[in-house]
Amino acid sequence: GLELSVNNHAADFSLSTLSGPPVSLSCLVQNSSQAEELLWYRGDGKVDLKDGNKVNVSNICISPVTESDNGVTFTCKLARDKSVQVSVILDVQFPPRLTGEESLQIEEDKDVILSCSAKSNPQAQTAWYKNNITLTLQQNRYQLYQTSEVFQLSIIKVQKSDNGTYTCVVKSSLGEGRKDFHLIVKDKKPVFPKEAVIAAVVVVTLTVLFGIVARKDKIFKV
Repeated sequence: GLELSVNNHAADFSLSTLSGPPVSLSCLVQNSSQAEELLWYRGDGKVDLKDGNKVNVSNICISPVTESDNGVTFTCKLARDKSVQVSVILDVQFPPRLTGEESLQIEEDKDVILSCSAKSNPQAQTAWYKNNITLTLQQNRYQLYQTSEVFQLSIIKVQKSDNGTYTCVVKSSLGEGRKDFHLIVKDKKPVFPKEAVIAAVVVVTLTVLFGIVARKDKIFKV
């Protein structure tokens, strides 16, 4: 009948909390007739415990709780039989953190990608705006790519009409973040046909050579 409990849970469980405030975990030996030593692990790493915080009852405090603690497993084990254990997975909730602005210059008829990265828990929803108006996604002109942390808007073959400020808004139940992209579309650079340039160089070179050959007798006399 010997078993452990963490925060009154005798089986593995998930603990939801917000980032910032500390979280306390208390491990208790139940149904034991003798002193039992306890161990704590954060993931695979052993947690150092002070004397007096190891026998029959052991407490640890995560302070402050941060976004990096999200999904981390804390496990309390019985020292003499590590198969007796209880684990808790932290479900750390935090709003999307996305700020700042970026300026982009692109030539006409080239493609451009606007990319914003934002972690959040719970997962956020994304919306794109142009000059503070909801962006209408034209087929074959705009492409969206989205993962849990990356949100991208691709504009295919930009035109002068694409000039403006694009805003990525990432929103969850805990808050929102936004980032502005100032897009400037420049005139397309004139492109010189490579074949014509090569042909001109060949013509000039041959003309010079023929001129030298035609005057070689005069040159040798000199």
